[in-house]
Amino acid sequence: MIVPEDKLIVLFDGVCNLCNRSVQFIIRHDPKGAFLFAPLQSDTGKALLAQLPVALPGTPDSIILVAKDRVWRFSDAVLQIARRLDGAWPLAYAAVVVPRFIRNPIYRFIARNRYRWFGRQDHCMLPTAALKARFLE
Repeated sequence: MIVPEDKLIVLFDGVCNLCNRSVQFIIRHDPKGAFLFAPLQSDTGKALLAQLPVALPGTPDSIILVAKDRVWRFSDAVLQIARRLDGAWPLAYAAVVVPRFIRNPIYRFIARNRYRWFGRQDHCMLPTAALKARFLE
């Protein structure tokens, strides 16, 4: 799959309630439509993962942000997403000065506990008709 030049793809855990709420948040704060989405569990998500230039064993415990020539994971993905949102959210990118060896363990701690704290669904979220174009099939 070729990533469109002007788009970023967010790969997310489609059965995770926290991840689904995060996708809805991104959509609300992305009026330019810069982000497209694919659940990691979908055929599209799996195919895109297989094409990434980095090895990701198993299903990653991470939101993955894919651009035409870049891939971000863990806290880097979250910060890259935040810097492209509207409102004051780009200010969160200032956290990039915190070293990864501090940011990523915090991210992984939340990721490991996300089902226990936020719950999970039996299947991936289905986008509304209005949002269907934002989701890759």
